[in-house]
Amino acid sequence: MPDIPASRFIRIGKASVGLVGLDAALYAAARQQLADAEAADFLFAKIKDENYIPPGCEAQYREALLAAWRKHCGTESGGEEGLVIRIFGTGCVSCNRLYTMLIELLDRLEIAADVEQIYDPDEIGRHGVTKTPTLMINGAIKCAGLLPSPAQVELWLRGQL
Repeated sequence: MPDIPASRFIRIGKASVGLVGLDAALYAAARQQLADAEAADFLFAKIKDENYIPPGCEAQYREALLAAWRKHCGTESGGEEGLVIRIFGTGCVSCNRLYTMLIELLDRLEIAADVEQIYDPDEIGRHGVTKTPTLMINGAIKCAGLLPSPAQVELWLRGQL
């Protein structure tokens, strides 16, 4: 069976989308020392070969790929829109309890958030996570390797409002 490149998640509008081969394309563009506009075209051409891009969404994908390029090069410091919560883990009992607790708290507090569970070891490593479960809220790791109390998670959520 041939090796399949790892996927990486990026934000396309308000959704997190996994793109196969994005890391390889970013490194290839960096080796060529491309300018932003050239890099966006290069990345889009590489990505569309291995991923489905819905008709009419090309501009959104190009914009997201440009943001990923700038982040890769260290030239963009922009943050994500809204409340973005990521749970990194292997799908174990503790990871699933953290997810369930989080959803129940968001529902009770009537807070809207983009919640993503990340199981892929490559993606977990890219975020610098070494212990699971790990809870990340808007890019900041709040806890790693343990299950926090519901009261503590509620404090973290309220701190983001």
